[in-house]
Parts: sequence; structure tokens; C-alpha cells
Amino acid sequence: VALKRMLNFNVPPVKNSTGEPVWKVLIYDRFGQDIISPLLSVKELRDMGITLHLLLHSDRDAIPDVPAVYFVMPTEENIDRMCQDLRNQLYESYYLNFISAISRSKLEDIANAAIGANAVTQVAKVFDQYLNFITLEDDMFVLCNQNKELVSYRAINRPDITDTEMETIMDTIVDSLFCFFVTLGAIPIIRCSRGTAAEMVAVKLDKKLRENLRDARNSLFTGDTLGAGQFSFQRPLLVLVDRNIDLATPLHHTWTYQALVHDVLDFHLNRVNLEESTGMESSPAGARPKKKNKKSYDLTASDKFWQKHKGSPFPEVAESVQPELESYRAQEDEVKRLKSIMGIEGEDEGAISMLSDNTAKLTSAVSSLPELLEKKRLIDLHTNVATAVLEHIKSRKLDVYFEYEEKIMSKSTLDKSLLDMISDPDAGTPEDKMRLFLIYYISSAQVPSEIDLEQYKKALMDAGCNLAPLSYIKQWKAFTKMASAPTSYGNTTPKPLGLFSRVMNTGSQFVMEGVKNLVLKQQNLPVTRILDNLMEMKSNPETDDYRYFDPKMLRGSDSSVPRNKNPFQEAIVFVVGGGNYIEYQNLIDYIK
Repeated sequence: VALKRMLNFNVPPVKNSTGEPVWKVLIYDRFGQDIISPLLSVKELRDMGITLHLLLHSDRDAIPDVPAVYFVMPTEENIDRMCQDLRNQLYESYYLNFISAISRSKLEDIANAAIGANAVTQVAKVFDQYLNFITLEDDMFVLCNQNKELVSYRAINRPDITDTEMETIMDTIVDSLFCFFVTLGAIPIIRCSRGTAAEMVAVKLDKKLRENLRDARNSLFTGDTLGAGQFSFQRPLLVLVDRNIDLATPLHHTWTYQALVHDVLDFHLNRVNLEESTGMESSPAGARPKKKNKKSYDLTASDKFWQKHKGSPFPEVAESVQPELESYRAQEDEVKRLKSIMGIEGEDEGAISMLSDNTAKLTSAVSSLPELLEKKRLIDLHTNVATAVLEHIKSRKLDVYFEYEEKIMSKSTLDKSLLDMISDPDAGTPEDKMRLFLIYYISSAQVPSEIDLEQYKKALMDAGCNLAPLSYIKQWKAFTKMASAPTSYGNTTPKPLGLFSRVMNTGSQFVMEGVKNLVLKQQNLPVTRILDNLMEMKSNPETDDYRYFDPKMLRGSDSSVPRNKNPFQEAIVFVVGGGNYIEYQNLIDYIK
């Protein structure tokens, strides 16, 4: 909603207004591109009058008779380039939108450039948008994509980090969280664990919200902000969790569709990039291997199959693609019939849309054809993505890893020794083995003896693993052992339903033989448990000493005693150091 308002020159778009939108160009930097691309497709941009969208630092030609909407970070080089645009008189008028708030001095730089270029009248509006976060789902956001290594777990937990570096990282995180709440139009009640990076974030965010509320004239949380009507009267709870409370989950191999896609494929900002494997047998001996085609697919909110199955165990996904395909095949003959009526062969959708205002008998054909072609596109997409995931599962025995790690994390008896798993040359990559061993090391109540550890290390090295992560986790475990008791993960294990081959019908394209059909048992991960305690106001040693901040309270009394005793209706969970899709899915299941 906020982006659409910005693209409409910061006026809320009027519903059902007839007439053409105002044509305009959109100029963004990489940050702006990352924020817009998961939310608005090129077609949606065009419907809003965006004819061209260009990167700020590309070579752009002057288009003197159109307005330009800029959406960029207020960085030094961005500002310089904007001033240059003004001097070169590239556009008719300029709507400057900053992703994060611009400083007074930089604003003056723009003003000076505008005066110098005699373009003051052309600078129509300058806005701080407070949109410095990326929304990937209706209920999920991330801070950033471009410099994400700057706010990563590693960046925050580096042993040699300086205080100034830490301050910068915390400020970056707080800036994004602040933007998130401005856009939401709500002031949260903040809870966080003590003595962690999450606490530093909480203190800074509380201060920033407090200062903004105090400045009543310029407060971002009063009056007609976007979010004013979005929330119930109750304020949301913000739970800031530190990644260090649970390092096993992010290392854990996973079994649900979205988490697997993220784990084994190249999946960023809702887009999967696949290398299409070309058939082996087709190339004659000695021929040059064919070049792999790169294909990218967007997994979006409008994709019903994705929405329905992104949280399903993988076997269920593989099973569900099949009926979709069969129902499509039944309609495919219909497609062929329609195409021949319309005299189009091949799949040129452009030709179809041009015919759309043709004769009556075509009208019904036209309306059902795009829908069918879209259905086919989605089936092909998921067939390709699921096949790519399946190749990883089979070649790396990920089902075995997943099941074994679940057993370790829930302290159940193991059916084969960890050493055998590590030494098995057919099971997994060196990284898979390292992840498995780290989970074992993190989850074990007793640290393995030096003799055992040496044996494991040797096996890991023979398997080609880099042992650096282990030495970090060793120090980490020694340190956290002093700080807290080991995390518990519930004591349930996935139930295998026997092997797949019985479940899948013979016509299936997925050859699932030998892959275990594991079903997940619902259990709450540590992050979910913490949220549950804090939302429902349950007393629990795990969360009883969490700090409590209420930015609306006049003096910052640091009480861990919550003022309101009622359970919260809405909550935002943010993991400092990075959450992941397993936890996201676990929270969604918890809500259900």
C-alpha cells in the first residue's frame, strides 16, 4: 500500500477512478529495486503508469516531458547523482523518495544543486518513506538483501568486532525495524532476552520510538498514517530473540517445501534460479557438454499451489503436483480446440490478447485460455522446482539427515552411529556432514570426550570438511553453558510412513523410490515457545527475565514486569542474527 501511494506521487490511489494513470518513470537504486520487486510485478507497475524503471546509476537519457519518481537510499553517491540529474535537466519534475530518512545536510546539498540548476520549481516533493525493509510474504519481512552480510550472525558475533562496528550494525537493524513500525502505524511493546545483541537492539529501538513520539509536531505515529486503521486497538508485541538461544535449528536439514527450496536451491527475494540439467544420454560420447540453461521462477502470493503447499512436507508436494497435472491434461485438449478455433498455433499469448475483442464465439475461448495457460505455467514451474529439490534429496540423502537430526534434537535413540553417517561416502556433501555433527555437538548434554572428538574430527576431515565451524561452536558452547541450560526441542520424532513407492501412483513423474515418506509431528521450536510464553503471558523460566519496554511510557522505567496482563492479539518476532524458513513455518503452524 505504501509503495503504491508513493508511485502515485504520495497521494493515496483513488479507487475506481476512470482515466489513464499519469505516465512517469521510476528511478531506483539496488535497495529500492529489492524492496519493490517482490511486491509489484512489471505489469502492476505499468498499470500504475510506470513506463520505464531504471537504476539510478545507469546511463539514462533525458525525457524532458515526464515526471520522475525516485526511490533510493540517502547515500552520498545517490545524492550526487540526483544533483547531476537536476543539472542535466533530465525530467519534467522530480519526486524524491528516500527509503530511509535523509539527513538535514544532505537535503541542503540537493537544495543547493536545485538552485544552481535553476530547477527548484521542478523538485515537486521530497519524502522520507521509511520503507527500509523487504516484505516477502504477507506475514514475513527481512531487513535487507544488498548488504545482508553486514547484519548477519557472523557480523554480530565476530570475536574481533569493535564497539563502533557493533554500534553501526545495531543502528542498521534498528533503522529497518523503526521503518517497519512506521509503515505499520503501530507502537509495539518490546520484549527481549538480557545480555544479548537482541537487548542492544531493543534499547536503541525503544529510544528511537520514544524520541519520535516526544516530538509531537513531527511524530510519525499520529494523524493519518497508513497504518492508523490496520490494527485493532491493542498494540502488537515485538519479540526480539537472539540467534544464540538456538543455533541448531538454522543448521538443521529441513523437510517442508519452502524451507527446502531455500536450503538447497538458489532462492532470494522469492525468486528461484535453476540450472536446467540437460539430458545426459542425448550427447554423443566425446561431444562437448551442453551449456546449462539458467531459468528463474518467481514464487509469489498469487501462486495458489505455492501458498497451499509451501509449508507441506516434501512428499506431499510431490504427490500434489500429480493431480494438478492430470486435471490440466484433461483441459489441454480443450486448449488445443480453442487454439484451432482461434487459428493460433504455438503459445503466443500476445496473439491471444490481440484477438480478445474479436467475435462472440471467441469471447469464451479467450477468457478461459489465459487462465489455462497460467495454470500450465504454474504446474511446469513446480514440476521443475520440485524435481530440482528431489535431485538434491536423493543425491545427498537429505531425508536420512533430516530424520537423524530430528532424533538427535529430540534426544531419542539413534538407529545408527553418528560416525557411520559421517563416514558414509554416499550420504551428503561435506557441509551436510558438518551441519549434522554441529547439531549433535550443540544438542548433546555432555560434550563428547576428547578421545571421541578426535575420532569424529578425523572422520570429518576424511570426508573433506572444514573444521573451522566446529572450533567456533566449541567456544560458543563453553560460553553459553555458563549462561544457560541447553535448549529443549520437545521429544517427538517424525513418523516414517514407509517408503514412497507405495504411495505414489505409477504415472507420477517423480521417481521417489527409496526416499522416506516422513510426516512432521507438530512441535514448537524455541523461538515459537518464547513467543507463546510472551504472547500468552505464561510464566516460564525461559522468558521470565525478559526485559520489557514500552516506548509510550513517559519515563523509560526498565521493568521486566509487564504492565498489561492481557494476552496479545498480534506479535512480530525478529531474530537478531537471522531467522529462517523452518522457524517461520513453525510459527505459522503454531498460529493455526
